Amino acid sequence: MTTISNAMSGRIWAMLIFLSILWGGSFFFIGVVVSELPPLTIVTLRVAIAAVTLWLISLALGHRPPKSPKIWLACLGMGLLNNVIPFALIVWGQTQIASGLAAILNAATPIFAVMVAGFLLPDERPTKLKLFGVAIGFIGVVVMIGLPALEGSASLLAQLAVIGAALSYAFAGVYGRRFKTMAVNPVITAAGQVTASSLILLPITLMVDGPIDISSVSNHVWAAMAALSIASTAIAYVLYFKILEVAGATNVLLVTLMVPVSAILLGSVFLNESLEAIHFVGMLLIALGLSAIDGRLWQNVKLVGLNK
Repeated sequence: MTTISNAMSGRIWAMLIFLSILWGGSFFFIGVVVSELPPLTIVTLRVAIAAVTLWLISLALGHRPPKSPKIWLACLGMGLLNNVIPFALIVWGQTQIASGLAAILNAATPIFAVMVAGFLLPDERPTKLKLFGVAIGFIGVVVMIGLPALEGSASLLAQLAVIGAALSYAFAGVYGRRFKTMAVNPVITAAGQVTASSLILLPITLMVDGPIDISSVSNHVWAAMAALSIASTAIAYVLYFKILEVAGATNVLLVTLMVPVSAILLGSVFLNESLEAIHFVGMLLIALGLSAIDGRLWQNVKLVGLNK
């Protein structure tokens, strides 16, 4: 059995930073591919290519696909909550909002997770400090989604779509706990969920978007699509589950503080995107909320019993 280390070593921090770059890069890559490919096609290609990559990784590690229908049914549910719904919402949202803003809104995921897990899981009831973090985080989300939304209803709907994706991820986190009780290897879980997602999305995409004209898609878009699928989805999942295995859920949660920064830097450098000052205020409030949810930076802070 692997021992979870609550103290973050330099190696784990390096893995966490790399994961933030991979996930932050997903918003950058989506920002490139939405210029030439429709949203559902992007999502389907993303999970299908990731599925092939993950099964190759699984086979290389000596793992075999599960035979139990119960496990595949669980993968189907996980695929819906963790891939199909959030990926579709995020990609559609990024047709109307910048990748950096989408990444910041997506950083609300652990805020929703605290609420969903606290309500559905008896052993994950939130502390006062976590509830304080949720409140501060929600204020950050309201700041970003409220004031900039005055510019137009389309932008508001796009931002709400990304918030919906964050909520779906929160439910996926709760749902995914069943794989531990089933003794399913994390890499197999990742491969199974993107495989199930591919099977769900393929017929829907063919009906809605139709077949794509491969010759009309630019090479740089195909390169971004490959990077989105292999780096920001397949490899990122493996890295995420590895950090989760050795450092625990609390430590891997810190990546959400880093993803918006990575996305903003990539978006500003490669896509010439800019964010309003109010977006940075919202990001700081979300970061403050997430630090309270994590709790370690607040251990020496005395705030009316919040640490209880």
